[in-house]
Amino acid sequence: MENAGWDKTKLNTVNRYRNRGKYDYQTVNTIVDEAPVLHVSFSASPEEDGSPFPTILPMVGCTSSYPEPAVPDKSESRIIYLHGYVSSRILRLAKTADEEDTEDVDGVNASAKSNKGIPICVAATQLDGIVLALTPNHHSANFRSAVVFGHAHVVTDEAERLHALELITNSFVPTRWENTRYPNSTELKSTGILRVEIESASAKIRAGTTGEDRKDLKDEEMKQKVWAGVVPAYVQYGKPVPAPTNVVEKVPQYIEKWVEDENKKSYEHACQAAK
Repeated sequence: MENAGWDKTKLNTVNRYRNRGKYDYQTVNTIVDEAPVLHVSFSASPEEDGSPFPTILPMVGCTSSYPEPAVPDKSESRIIYLHGYVSSRILRLAKTADEEDTEDVDGVNASAKSNKGIPICVAATQLDGIVLALTPNHHSANFRSAVVFGHAHVVTDEAERLHALELITNSFVPTRWENTRYPNSTELKSTGILRVEIESASAKIRAGTTGEDRKDLKDEEMKQKVWAGVVPAYVQYGKPVPAPTNVVEKVPQYIEKWVEDENKKSYEHACQAAK
């Protein structure tokens, strides 16, 4: 039985190396959640900015359900929460779109018909290795990537905002939210949360060793001169450096364990992907 996922459409279908395309919820959600930075694309307003260029922003975020079940299930369709400053351009555009959707049109509430927010694209990428083949044309990279298409809305419900803030904080380091000072009212007011309703998505994964030209494999003289293989690539977190204002004597165990576990997981995944 195939895992549940998004239908393949003209929008999300992987065209180059189609066998690398993945469309199941589990794969896409996991790649998004494991990416330390998400790149969010949207069309700016030419009337407001006087620029025809699209905008791409690095943002932090994670997938979720709301309300979140006791045991989160990434094999199901989820939403994406994005964190941003309340007055940032993307949040202003989303807020305006939400307000326009709720206006009455000819006596009919438009939110019942559209509620679209602003269209955005969220991209997540993890580099797992540099693939060095016998010829430059066959050089490549091992990677995991996901591209998500959806509409973004400003979260106004306070309970959902707090849910998203806690999730995003803990996506940096698990249990970090409960091990810090609770945000005050000023901090909460200045923080905006976008909820992305996903309409389509896909992932693309490249793993393995080099792919060589058949003629090159028969050229023993050349093969003796050119090293070919994979250099694993992975994030390694260093020893925590205390802030000048820190007065806690030892690094908490939950941080040390997270660093150890993440480093081990990243290293093992990159090395396995190189085979």
